[in-house]
Amino acid sequence: MSSTEAAPITELALPADDRVVTRHQVGHVYLIGLNRVPKRNAFDLEMRAELALAYGEMERGDDIRVGVFYAHGEHFTGGLDMAKVGNALREGRGGIPEGGVDPRQLTGIQRRKPVVSATQGWCMTLGIELLLATDIRVAAEDAKFSQMEISRGIYPFGGATIRFPREVGWGNAMRYMLTAEPFGAAEALRMGLVQEVVPVGHQLQRAYEIAQLIAAQAPFGVSTTLTAARRAERDGERIAAEQLVPDMLRLLDTDDGAEGVASFLERRPAEFTGR
Repeated sequence: MSSTEAAPITELALPADDRVVTRHQVGHVYLIGLNRVPKRNAFDLEMRAELALAYGEMERGDDIRVGVFYAHGEHFTGGLDMAKVGNALREGRGGIPEGGVDPRQLTGIQRRKPVVSATQGWCMTLGIELLLATDIRVAAEDAKFSQMEISRGIYPFGGATIRFPREVGWGNAMRYMLTAEPFGAAEALRMGLVQEVVPVGHQLQRAYEIAQLIAAQAPFGVSTTLTAARRAERDGERIAAEQLVPDMLRLLDTDDGAEGVASFLERRPAEFTGR
């Protein structure tokens, strides 16, 4: 099997884990799974903290090159369990714990490693915002989305007002944020919220296949691509352009940069080590 071919993986094939956020490493891929199934994976304080810690573990893992973010059970998430977190939000509790990385990418450390997400069933409120903070998104055909905070007297405060218009266009984003109208996988694909729609039960496998393709590339090249794209988004094209050549020259001085050149000249697949 070549480095770009993904061995089959399913939720059932992963070792049993009773944590509210599961973690499994398969090769260079780190799988992070929401696991509060009886509550439709709605977020309480423990689950919020555990997800941030899982993202932190992914970032610190020397041999981890890419993450896969998914959910156990029939549904991705029902969003915030307001009965559990409402008072905590008022009191300023429930922030990012020490060692954690904000999975919404609104505060603190910015990820150097890409994340591919897989969703199914209901993906509500915070769920959409968590997907928007990932880099490539796969949905099952039964996925249903709802950014319906305004129907509960609040508004999307986890990043959707920033990223949703940017990802799908102003009119598309406002249609769903201002009406609280749910939409399905086909509409999510049309807008660009997700990049692929697959049969139910295949979303994790497809996300893993994409992650394997990423993991086969040069890790420094992958992280630099992410950083450069975010720099353009955050600081503007002119500032980002000034860093393009310096970043490229830095990559050429790495072992992987030399391997990339050698593999091209020798007409063979590159074998990257992350050095």
